[in-house]
Amino acid sequence: MKITGTGLVCLIGLLAGMCVPACATVQILSFTPSVKAPRVIGTPITWTVTATDSNTGPLTFQFNVAAPKHTRVMARDFNVGTLSSGVWTSQPFVWVPLLVEGAYDIQVIAKDFTSGESVTKTVMYTVNPLVTGSMPVAVATANPLVALFSTPSCPAGSSIRVSFQQQSLATPATTTQYEACHPPTTSTFEIAGMYPSTTYNMFAQTKTGSNVTNGPTITFTTGALPTNITFPSATVIVPAGSHTDKSDGMLLVNHIETGINVPYLSLATDLKGQPMWYYYQANNGTHFSLLTRPLGGGTMLTIEDGPSWNPQTQAQQTIRQIDLAGNILRETNIGILQQELLAMGATDAQPCNTITPPAPVGAACLGAFHHDIIQSLPNGGAAVFVDIEKIYPPGTQGDTSTLPVDIVGDMIIVLNSSWQPVWYFDSFQHDGGGTQLDINRAAVLGETCVIGQAGCPPMLLLGSGIATAALDWLHGNSIYYWPTDSYGGASGDIIWSSRHQDWIMKIDYNNGAGTGNLLWRMGPCGDFTFNNINNDPWPWNSHQHEVAMENNGAGPMTVFDNGNTRISPATGHGSSTGCMPGTGSGDSRGMGWTYDEKALTVTPVLSDDLGVFSTAMGSAQLLSDGNYFFFAAIVLINIGTVDSYSIEILPTSGKTTGKQVLNVQDLEGYRGWVMPNLYSPPLT
Repeated sequence: MKITGTGLVCLIGLLAGMCVPACATVQILSFTPSVKAPRVIGTPITWTVTATDSNTGPLTFQFNVAAPKHTRVMARDFNVGTLSSGVWTSQPFVWVPLLVEGAYDIQVIAKDFTSGESVTKTVMYTVNPLVTGSMPVAVATANPLVALFSTPSCPAGSSIRVSFQQQSLATPATTTQYEACHPPTTSTFEIAGMYPSTTYNMFAQTKTGSNVTNGPTITFTTGALPTNITFPSATVIVPAGSHTDKSDGMLLVNHIETGINVPYLSLATDLKGQPMWYYYQANNGTHFSLLTRPLGGGTMLTIEDGPSWNPQTQAQQTIRQIDLAGNILRETNIGILQQELLAMGATDAQPCNTITPPAPVGAACLGAFHHDIIQSLPNGGAAVFVDIEKIYPPGTQGDTSTLPVDIVGDMIIVLNSSWQPVWYFDSFQHDGGGTQLDINRAAVLGETCVIGQAGCPPMLLLGSGIATAALDWLHGNSIYYWPTDSYGGASGDIIWSSRHQDWIMKIDYNNGAGTGNLLWRMGPCGDFTFNNINNDPWPWNSHQHEVAMENNGAGPMTVFDNGNTRISPATGHGSSTGCMPGTGSGDSRGMGWTYDEKALTVTPVLSDDLGVFSTAMGSAQLLSDGNYFFFAAIVLINIGTVDSYSIEILPTSGKTTGKQVLNVQDLEGYRGWVMPNLYSPPLT
């Protein structure tokens, strides 16, 4: 056992035979795994910590892990424990060792952020290999569609991957990513993207220079789909054919309603809708679990419900990186980010539960994660949306309640590779109008949020003395890191989509050195002119979702145009500002644009009517063969039935329209992607 921090000061004092004021008030009583070491790779191990704190608390716990010959990494950031009879107990930390066998360094830090006192304890835990002989092995995981494949060590300087395919059919094989060999330890992979109750052949491929050597083949049979989860049944409207992208045979959809007790299910299928992988959190019947991005190598980013520092709510309080078996690789939460942002000077990042109601004008707090996390910034950095509630004087944005108004804005937080905040954009710091945001420019369709409203973050400042409905001012819904601007400069700026302003905006991030100012606003009444080559009565986007600069920033820009303002223009731009015609109708559109930042012009290369109207959410993607993929997420079929549509478009040469070459109807979702397999997701 190793003790550091104020606990070490106390220990020195006790050894000297005296109790000094520096004696720690935070003490760890126990740090216990659910099963004793040693255990084999892939074993879930739950760690529980108990501690005391003579201050008022709360006491928080952070867990860090160092694999053999690796540096320590944060696995679960500081989160509040529970207090009973004077003893604090951490939330359970479930750890699944997958990297290598050997002695792991498991560390906990217990910290009282009010007093600033902390104590650290470290234990070693031995993990044994799955492989004991010369043959690889494949074992089941908690997910019946995911196997754990482990193979004996391979030579230094070489790399290794796994190939797997159905035993009974001549289907193409799927391969994992290559990983560096690290003798004398074994190599272990999660194998996913398999049909249920199906036997697969698997073997390792070792690459040394240009030579690839296949290892011995073993078999693995997947399990059946669990009966306690409602899996949607897809309908293929337009089947895959000769013009469908040949390299992308998997659909990944984050469903947001599949049954009464299964509100969130991430599901990968083939192009016929047959399940090949899923992720589901069964904490309770209403657990929020939003898959925002698949990552290379077989991990995912999610926004989840969970206990955090604020006793008012557990809604959307954590973000996670998970692996294909559903194990949590790392996690942080709203509470610790509030503490770190306040230390950086972000005054709008106050904890909501510390503001005495009714919140005074000028009060602001950080509420919950929402809509998007990306992990494409340099050095493994990430960016995430959080909502801010801020109280403005009566009458702001035309509110007629005569009471102070709760306005919902956005913060974009940039995290480093350890998920610690290093930069932020606060929309309320850029609300002065001009080339920035204008606090008096209300949501173009007048959207509001009340307590418990679907599609809104938890409303934590509403109540007596405050206008009944908060004004949902911006509603950011996608983030894109742009490594180079359209002139080829290494600008490293951020593109974000604001649904309720009908704008796509560029933030001066400049790889962390930027001002946070808006460099431009693209959309109706923004800074760009639309080159309306189609004489479209409403050429621009409206209430768009999922904006990205394709081809690693070289373009085109892809946009899923939901179309709410265009379809209901009487309360939008047409009636309020005259920037757009006062008429509009139709369905959601799949869009692709070229753009000129110097001339401030946008020209469509695709503006295709998708044949359905998705009221919210959705995604857009350029495929490797030049086709486009669009996910129409929430389409009302009839009262009580809402479906989604995964649509691939073959562009028509010389036109901005195309032909549907894939259309799969399924239950409603949040986002969708088409991809080769779970190891090679879209770059945007």
